Amino acid sequence: MLGSTHGTLTTDSRRARVLACEQPRSGPVTVHGRAVDAPGNPGAPGASGAPGASGAPGASGNTVAAELDVSGRPLHADVPDLDRFFRPESVAVIGASDAEGRPNTGITRQLLAWAERVGARLHPVHPSRGAVFGVPCVPSVAALPEQVDLAVLLVADPLPVIAELGEAKARFAVAFASGFAETGEAGALAQDRLAAAVRESGMRLLGPNTNLNAFEEFRTDLDGPAIALITQSGHQGRPVFALQELGIRLSHWAPTGNEADLETADFISYFAERPEVGAIAAYVEGLKDGRAFLLAADRAARRGVPVVAVKVGRTEAGARTAASHTGKLTGADDVVDAAMRQYGVIRVDGLDELQDTAALLARARPPLADGVAVYSISGGTGAHVADLASAAGLRLPPLSDARQAELHQWIPEFLNVANPVDSGGHPVGDSRGRKIIDAILADPGIGVLICPVTGPFPPLSDRLVRDLVDAAERTDKLVCVVWGSPVGTEAAYREVLLGSSRVATFRTVGNCLTAVRAWLGHHRFVREYRSPFDEAPRTTSPSFRKASALMRPGEQLSEHAAKQLLRAYGIRVPREQLVTSAAAAVRAAGQVGYPVVMKASGARLAHKTELGLVRIGLTSASQVRDAYRELTDTARYEGVELDGVLVCQMVERGVEMVVGVTHDELFGPTVTVGLGGVLVEVLRDAAVRVPPFGEEQARAMLAELRGRALLDGVRGRPPADVEALVEVVLRVQRMALELGGDLAELDINPLVVLPRGQGAVALDALAVCR
Repeated sequence: MLGSTHGTLTTDSRRARVLACEQPRSGPVTVHGRAVDAPGNPGAPGASGAPGASGAPGASGNTVAAELDVSGRPLHADVPDLDRFFRPESVAVIGASDAEGRPNTGITRQLLAWAERVGARLHPVHPSRGAVFGVPCVPSVAALPEQVDLAVLLVADPLPVIAELGEAKARFAVAFASGFAETGEAGALAQDRLAAAVRESGMRLLGPNTNLNAFEEFRTDLDGPAIALITQSGHQGRPVFALQELGIRLSHWAPTGNEADLETADFISYFAERPEVGAIAAYVEGLKDGRAFLLAADRAARRGVPVVAVKVGRTEAGARTAASHTGKLTGADDVVDAAMRQYGVIRVDGLDELQDTAALLARARPPLADGVAVYSISGGTGAHVADLASAAGLRLPPLSDARQAELHQWIPEFLNVANPVDSGGHPVGDSRGRKIIDAILADPGIGVLICPVTGPFPPLSDRLVRDLVDAAERTDKLVCVVWGSPVGTEAAYREVLLGSSRVATFRTVGNCLTAVRAWLGHHRFVREYRSPFDEAPRTTSPSFRKASALMRPGEQLSEHAAKQLLRAYGIRVPREQLVTSAAAAVRAAGQVGYPVVMKASGARLAHKTELGLVRIGLTSASQVRDAYRELTDTARYEGVELDGVLVCQMVERGVEMVVGVTHDELFGPTVTVGLGGVLVEVLRDAAVRVPPFGEEQARAMLAELRGRALLDGVRGRPPADVEALVEVVLRVQRMALELGGDLAELDINPLVVLPRGQGAVALDALAVCR
């Protein structure tokens, strides 16, 4: 798939060949009038495997037969049946108390009230009490009168109780106790012991180091789609929980704590299956299992359920050390951010953004158009909000000429009505106000109307919000109001706006724009989403067998060996020969073809340019002879052990890129692409993805680069072969999947992307084995 063949390939054929790692045809390919060898075909393509008969993941509570990708990781997640956790029929409270002044007393009282609300039978457990708050108490778990759905552990050390609950066949347990992984190494070991005991018991555990948020009193008088809430810190969920006071329904709250067993991914998978859940809001401090999180996010994406998350850790203390350039381009948070975007998880920064964005996504209908109109009574306000909206990436199309003419029936000619629309104020006080709103909403290019009210100005503002609410009730388009008053006690706000389920009301312009952008982006994402797990390879390719023979555990490969690794996966490299004498170098240059590049090659040699171990543009035998001596002398002086000197074909005139693989502790192998060359670490222009991903994501990576325009051709240079670059990224991804357990780092730098139709050539490569 190199050279001039790209233009004839369909997306499906390219995907099939890359997944199978079919090798390009052997023989020379022309590059600027010179022949460049393409790697030979090591054999017929291997079957990548079709998705298993299980298909898409099953409904909540169903166990999907284990299916693994080529790296040995699961392709589907089991959805835990948490119905009896949130709505149990029987509950045991271990360590229940009604003694005044004891912490357990308040908790017991709250659990009694919660059990009554959900219709559960509660059994206090205490070794020396006959009753707690008048409810008969049993002395031990073994004495419970029935199998319980949920056991709440109000004990300092939950470990001894876990085995007893397992014997009693309890389904779920909650451990509030602290002093585990959050305290350091000793606590982490204690948590490991607790997790092992839970696995052996057959129960599921929430916590430790969690709280009572799951047992809060939820309002039952609200209807419409609900928000399901997940937090690792209970207090951080309070702003979202308080949305109920604004009329927005909440259905569940899962405070996951230290996640010794049940984790964020389990609750995302469960909530995504719940028909009442319109959006999932999450506050995440750390992810327990990267693949589990991706599978859960995939499940939500398949079902169109938006996930909005605050993920702390955007800044890192200390840099990750790596031998390759690729390893230095992205930090752990970059990988988390990319993984979330791959699967449509909407990442926000503040808790106010979390509540506003989740509320809009839960309640708003799918957009009819992506155009945004800004309508205000002030030209200054409209211009300001329009400016902010455009900067946020929202599209503000001009209203049609016919629509503008219609608006000027009610708005003076000297005021702007193209978008933003400025009414001048007075029309909102009479029947013209509603006509203006209806006219804007009638424009087919407009899907969102944003009306900023910077402050109350009764009675005009009162009539304006009533007109907006009435119009919202009669349209399928989104109507947003930003009530900018710092007071928030006005009747127009408290009674009219908050009393409407159809108007999305915000207190700040920034949160409104963030939420609208997320809403439009979510629905666009869902429309185009194809799960990468459906097409992930299940079996290894013939390339894997060749590549495995080249791996040297714990060692860094020489450039020559690293390029052989690339050739095994069909990634084109220049013609080259490894030589160990000046005479052999001259013969090799004649066979490779002048001009040539000469480079020292050694297993522990990472950055040759900095050490002066590269010579380019050699055009004669004498230059080759001299270069060989200089390179070997320099290596000897620097104390670098060589396996020889590479005599390479010289390739010019292309865009230098870097493509590589690094290993993330959470997600495993990751693939990076960016601008390459000697300034790669200075430019730091790179995008990262977590395999598996498809061609669409490979192209999205290129779109994220600040220097993307270089691939389109600048200052008279021809457009680069983007198709070839995308293919290299996909082949490197296949390598990452198949060799992820053995390959710690891979760095192709530079990968020269030649003009359109001429392919891409890896001029240098570094590989480090795990």
